Order: sequence, then C-alpha cells, then structure tokens
Amino acid sequence: MQVDKLLLSHRGALQAKYKAAGFKKIETALKALITADAKRGLVSQVIYLDDALALKPLGAKAMTKAGDARQAKVAIDGLCAALAPHYLVLIGAPDVLPMVPLTNPAYSAEGDGDRTVPSDLPYACAAAYSVRASQFLGPTRVVGRLPDLPGASVPTLLLQLLKAAATAQPLPPTEYQGYFGLSAEVWEKSTALSLRNTFGADTAMHDAPPSGPAWSAAELAPRLHFINCHGADRDDGYYGQSVQDPNQFPRAHHAPLLAGKVRPGTVVAAECCYGAQLYDPKLANNTQGIALTYLEQGALAVFGSTTIAYGPSEGNGSADLITQYFLQKVLAGASLGRAVLEARLQFAGQRTHLDPYDLKTLAQFYLLGDPSLQPVAPSAHALTRTKAFKKLFPANQDRSVRALRREKLARDGALLQAALPKLQPLVGDAVELPEAIAQALRSLAKESGMRGGEVHSFELRSRGRGAAGPARRIHALAVPVSDGTQSGQAGHRVRAIVVTEQDGALLHVRRLHSR
Repeated sequence: MQVDKLLLSHRGALQAKYKAAGFKKIETALKALITADAKRGLVSQVIYLDDALALKPLGAKAMTKAGDARQAKVAIDGLCAALAPHYLVLIGAPDVLPMVPLTNPAYSAEGDGDRTVPSDLPYACAAAYSVRASQFLGPTRVVGRLPDLPGASVPTLLLQLLKAAATAQPLPPTEYQGYFGLSAEVWEKSTALSLRNTFGADTAMHDAPPSGPAWSAAELAPRLHFINCHGADRDDGYYGQSVQDPNQFPRAHHAPLLAGKVRPGTVVAAECCYGAQLYDPKLANNTQGIALTYLEQGALAVFGSTTIAYGPSEGNGSADLITQYFLQKVLAGASLGRAVLEARLQFAGQRTHLDPYDLKTLAQFYLLGDPSLQPVAPSAHALTRTKAFKKLFPANQDRSVRALRREKLARDGALLQAALPKLQPLVGDAVELPEAIAQALRSLAKESGMRGGEVHSFELRSRGRGAAGPARRIHALAVPVSDGTQSGQAGHRVRAIVVTEQDGALLHVRRLHSR
C-alpha cells in the first residue's frame, strides 16, 4: 500500500517521558490525525523507529538505543527506501527523537562558539549518516518536526499540536495578505530588502528599537511573520539593536506577551540566532522558547534556526535568503514541508559553492510544524473547474501530481549533491595563506572594527574533477563583538569576514553579522 505520510517517533522515549497514560493519549491523537489525513486524500502511518517488528519486513533497521542520531538516520533511510513517502513527520523534541549533531563548519574558539549544529537536514537527505555538514548538500525529502516540550512529563503541547494539525485547512490567499515584519534597527536595510522580495513592500516593517515588545493583537494579526532580530541561547525572546547605541539590545519580541494574539494559521520565519531552538525550560528559569510559544498560541509553523545564524547588515545573504525563500514558497501555495525543501534547494542551488557560514545556514534552519499542511490554498486553474476534470480526478486526490513534484525535487537534490564542491578544512602545513589574501583580510578586518581572531581556511573539492580546474579556497575570520545587557541576555555576537581565493587571487569577499 502506498504511504503518503510517515509519522515517526520513538515509542520507548515517549513512554519513558509520559508514562502509560500519557502515551495512550498521544496514540489517540495520532489516530485522529491519520483519520483527518485520510479525508484530505493522504494515507498516513505511524511507525516507531524502535519497533523492530514493524521495521524488519520493510528492510529497515530499528533503533536499539534511544537518543542515538545515527540509528535514527539509518532507520529513516531504510523506511524511505521501502515506502518512498511524500512527507516525513518527526514526532517529539530531540529528547524523544534526536537531531543529528553536525560539526559546525564555522566554529572558532574566538568567534562562533557553536561546536555542533543540531540538525534535521540529514533526515531530508539520502546521503549516509555523517556529522559533516558538507555531506548533506542535496536534500530530497520533505521533512518537518511536530515537537513536544523538552523535559515535560505531561504531553499537553504535543496533544495540542497534533489536534491543530488534524483540524488545519488551507485558507484563501486573501487570508495571507499583509505581514508582520520585525527588524533590529541596525539591520533595517537588509530586512526591508527581504520584505520587498517576499511581499512586494516594506512599509509595514517595525524597527526595534523603538518598537516592541508589547505588540497588540492587531499588529500581530497578519498570518505571515518575518523576524530579523537577535536571538540568544535558551532565551524566550528576540532582541533589537539600536543604531544610535549599538550596545543597547531591548527586547523586540517576548514569548509571554504572545498570549491570545496569534491567529490560527500563522506562519513564522525567524532568522534570529537560536530562533527555533528547543530546550528544557527548567534549564532557563522555567521560561519556554518563543518558537514553541508561537505554536502553543496557534501558529501553524515556525521556520528557524537551532544555533547562531548569520546575515549582512545591508543586502541579503545566508539567513535572510533561506527564510524569505521559505515564505515565498508558502505564499505560492506549497505545503510547509515542500516550502522548506524548495527553499533549501534554491539556497544551495544559486551558489557555485557553500562557504562555512552558508553550510551552517543550510544545516541549522528547519521546520517546526506538520510538513503536509498547506497554509495557502492555490488558485484553481480554469480546467480544474470543468465537469470532465472533476470526473477524471476525484476531490482531494493529489497523489499523482504530488509524486511528479517529488520526482523533480529529488532530481534537483541529487544533482546538487553530485555537483556542489565539498568544503574541506585545512590544518597545519596545508594552510598556505598568500600574502595578498592575508593583507586583504587584515585591511577588511581593521575597517570593520575587528581585532584579533584566527583565520580558518578550507579547500573546495569538486566531485569527479580530480586536480583539474581552478584551485579555490575559503578563508574566514570571525571575532566576538561586545554584548549588550539590557533585558536579559542579548546573545553572543559575532562578526565575520569571508574571502574566496582562486589560484592565489582574491575572488570574492563578504562580511556577516550573527543574528
């Protein structure tokens, strides 16, 4: 039987977390979602990755150790090979179903301190398990995560989200006109460009400061939210930054202030550092993350980052691009999961190569929400309204057309996986920084107010080309920027210069700021 949608979780982890009574409620909610999906023309199935009896007939290897990301990846790969589902839904936070701890390609002791990037990207790729981000350049699967609350003992949030997924319906495009746009004041030019690219205008953008965080229900009423602010590790808000005093970081958005103000069907794209981080509130003074609060208050989805994210102060790059691509796909009528996959493919496919910060961007942004849900109902083509068409294609029967879309997206991902060069760190004697490149870095760093820091170098290795073609290297310098301390933690701020060298000559340069 064709399975359109796999609902994947770990039975043992759920039972240990919620005991028998809580697990029974989760199973009831999952059955209700399967019933609702059937009415939408989707065949959905729950599979627990630790259920050897269910996985063995499919040729998939079950997880034997809860929390083991390698085993989770192997099990999911086996299920995808056997069933070729159109949607993968990861049920639970990482303490139920782990993320893959990818090694951060942008890590530096003095700059970006994230040693790993918790990521769902590997589950969207056919490539074998690895902790190297450069192994996952060509995603081919539609994946999303319906989270529960990390560290919880009662599945209140998960039950709520499963019910919301079961009852969600596409809304007319008119319901997604307008937007809530929020920017740190220092990044208003970059945010304005993102808003124009996505919505055709930037007139509704709010700057922080002076605005926020006590937004009214009317201000948050638009169902599309684009947020370009600072974020912080295990924090329940987003922060602005003043142009007049760059060491001032007032709260721009605060989880406790969302109550009763988020309209059902809202879709959020947050390019903030840690903008969609999942953490146990007990580790953060019992404050719940703002991404989960958005979902709790009725949002359909949040697309955000697990770690420190990047973009320029003017123009667009890295986090700016992947978040706006996601919203553009949603507006065009894509399902949430397809919007993520297409955004990832567009982000990676528009580049000759991915530098360490772009690799991190691709790895860290992921979907919180049911990937099969379609927020914006597509406009019906005239042919679809004819009696002949309705007779040929029953209502809610999109499987064949969806299969064609998946075939095309899988081909695009496979081509990227084969074509994009891999980024290989250079260490020791392998690092040969030409004097012209070293001088360029010193000059750029000085004029950018950057002092100290260590240059990290990488080689771009093209597939199948051997030693032929130009030799390209990436050199990155990242340094911390002094933190502000207003209204709690404003986050670990990083400024980076990235240069591309080709055969010893400077080819490209860019400057990035942590979000």
